[in-house]
Amino acid sequence: MLRFEVLGPLRVLRDGLEVDLGPAQQRSVLALLLARAGEPVTIAEFADLLWGADPPSRAVNVVHRHVGAVRRLLEPALPPRSTGRVVGGAGEYRLTVAADELDLTRFRRLVTRGRELAAQGRLADGLALAVDALGLWRGPCAGGPEALRRDHPSFTAVDRECAAVAREAAEAALYTGTVHPVLPTVLAIADLFPLDEALQAQTLLLLEAGGRRAEAVARYERVRARLADELGTDPDAELRQAYDEVARRGGPVDPAAGPPARARVAEEPAAPLRLAGSLRPAQLPPDLPVFAGRDEQIRHMARMLRSHRTRTAMPLLAIDGLPGSGKTACAVRLAHLLADSCPDGQLYVDLQGFHPSDRALDPLDVLGCFLDLLGVPDRAVPAALDARLRLARSHLAGRRVMIVLDNARDVDQVRHLLPGSADCLVLVTSRRRLDGLATAYGAHLVTLDVLPADEARRFLLARIGAVAPADDEALDEIVERCGRLPLALALVSGRALEHPGRGLADLARELRAAQGTLDGFASHTIQTDLRAVFSWSYRLLGEPAARLFRLLSLRPDREIGLPAVASLAGLPVRRCRELVGELVHTGLLTRAGPGRYRSHDLIHAYAGELCQEHDAEPVRRAARRRLHRHHCRHLGDTVEASATRGR
Repeated sequence: MLRFEVLGPLRVLRDGLEVDLGPAQQRSVLALLLARAGEPVTIAEFADLLWGADPPSRAVNVVHRHVGAVRRLLEPALPPRSTGRVVGGAGEYRLTVAADELDLTRFRRLVTRGRELAAQGRLADGLALAVDALGLWRGPCAGGPEALRRDHPSFTAVDRECAAVAREAAEAALYTGTVHPVLPTVLAIADLFPLDEALQAQTLLLLEAGGRRAEAVARYERVRARLADELGTDPDAELRQAYDEVARRGGPVDPAAGPPARARVAEEPAAPLRLAGSLRPAQLPPDLPVFAGRDEQIRHMARMLRSHRTRTAMPLLAIDGLPGSGKTACAVRLAHLLADSCPDGQLYVDLQGFHPSDRALDPLDVLGCFLDLLGVPDRAVPAALDARLRLARSHLAGRRVMIVLDNARDVDQVRHLLPGSADCLVLVTSRRRLDGLATAYGAHLVTLDVLPADEARRFLLARIGAVAPADDEALDEIVERCGRLPLALALVSGRALEHPGRGLADLARELRAAQGTLDGFASHTIQTDLRAVFSWSYRLLGEPAARLFRLLSLRPDREIGLPAVASLAGLPVRRCRELVGELVHTGLLTRAGPGRYRSHDLIHAYAGELCQEHDAEPVRRAARRRLHRHHCRHLGDTVEASATRGR
């Protein structure tokens, strides 16, 4: 029988006897598999653990060799090429362990049950299970002198998870007056997270309640000095309040007197075990009163994020898509659906990555706002970006907070705002596909296209069905002239609601009259005017890409291959590939397949308007001639190839 221990120095016991786990790299591979508790680990993650940013050329082979050695170590009698505990496939491996074989899974099971009991009002029983869980903790995850990297995200995530439980258990112990069973482990974990001010505050109160007031005062002074040296800040309000409580009591507490006054809060204990009141931000914009379309996509994203909750990595979803494809509405809808899984609050910010001001929000300022919402006084907010990020992560550690980062410009803007806690959930929207978030943080990426025709019809009917008589033919025409783009559909439905006397046929007639332009989609507000919305992407382009975007409106078809793009622009294919990539990154062009691209009808119309305005007729005529010659050459090559095959 095998038992695995990763809540401290790595150990494997077979029938009660410790197994020699081999050299350091092999031990590290096993430790990462165990820290992920049955979840897959990619080859890239193994390489990052073993060599950091400088893996050798043979890294993949070395990882495979170490995994093979781990497999033989755990199951020496396993026949070659058999599937055992270590399962591989698609560039990743996972280790299958039963729930009672691994201390980490036993820890989580005890904590979950303890929180359930606390939520039922059985706080003492819940605390007893939390104490049992903390009894499994022997030190930093996969720690020990032979550990190659203690700072790997999978290990630190487990450590933060233990710190959150220690903080909850400390609060519950103060409330119930049962201090001594939790104090040793809480002290040890608090030493591991000296800048976690919420944990340090609970530790001070535990020490004072256990008759160790001098030790509490000395700890406060050490933490205060370290905050000043490393973050340039003073202790936050919670830590100062805890210290004031210790100073006011001035001596040991009589257990019969009950818990400190600060811990006497609501009669109903909250779940999880945390009882001390704290500000719970609720920053989500209101959900749309009528939401239609993308139902299956939203359900899929919700399932994906809920299933991710079982992992040690932070659930992170990035939604990208065309301008006007409804990314924000989708993210807000999803956030409201998942809000109950984030009971400690929701933070929301429009990062203005694509905005009429052309000035995206600075992460430094955003972190300042977040810290304010989390209750950090202005004078305690550090000036440096990294210090603010560390402070925000400390306040979010162990809290189940949702963060919605709307309208991001790029990965660099987002990465400075990500929490370090796997308990948090992050939703990001951007016109750009943020592949870097998937690479660095394991983000789920979802791209929104235009609505399917039936969902677009439902979208319109849900909004205007009460004021416009049914007219299937006009409805279908409106849907197609809007290109099934949610923002365009919303504009048309808003117009119908403003003038309830007009029927669907009238709206279709207006759009028909404006064919080829965006005149039919003008709005009183810049946030919903299609020209303005598209312009926020256009203004981010360099001049060569902007010129190509305008010239692409001269092609008769919405889809085009890269060689044709090069002919139209009069540029080499390699240079056009770079410019097309810029258009794709800003959402003005989408990939239709290998080497092929397409634009939405309304974006195509916007490009045509700009081309008429900025490119003289001789320029447009020359571009059309180049494209015509390209098509003639391509047709000639096709005919010749066909004739050759027929001989």
